[in-house]
Amino acid sequence: MNRFQPDGWHTVTPRIITSKPDELVRFVKEVFRGQGEFQVNRPAEIRIGDSMIMISNGDGLREPVPAFLYVYVENVDETYQRAVEAGAESLEIPSALPYGDRRAMVKDLWGNLWQIASRKHGT
Repeated sequence: MNRFQPDGWHTVTPRIITSKPDELVRFVKEVFRGQGEFQVNRPAEIRIGDSMIMISNGDGLREPVPAFLYVYVENVDETYQRAVEAGAESLEIPSALPYGDRRAMVKDLWGNLWQIASRKHGT
């Protein structure tokens, strides 16, 4: 099978450009239990569940660009609480939505929006 992306990566990979990538990596690891480490002079590769995101400072070639990510987690309420405790602004408290997701939304200190969700089984 011809593969054109690294093993364990999906075809589309979000990359967040921020002025403080080390701090954003710490936030993602704390809030979403991300796996990976901050890298100097290269994008950090952080795994959240079965997905990979990249976090970097743009190396002076790109301006910081906030992201809007929808992240499925096991427990919305706990993840939302960790985000708020880590300094994120609450934009939407956890609530049940008519299409089956329980969802909350926060804005982190770098301007990224995170919709935190879980789907009820069978929906």
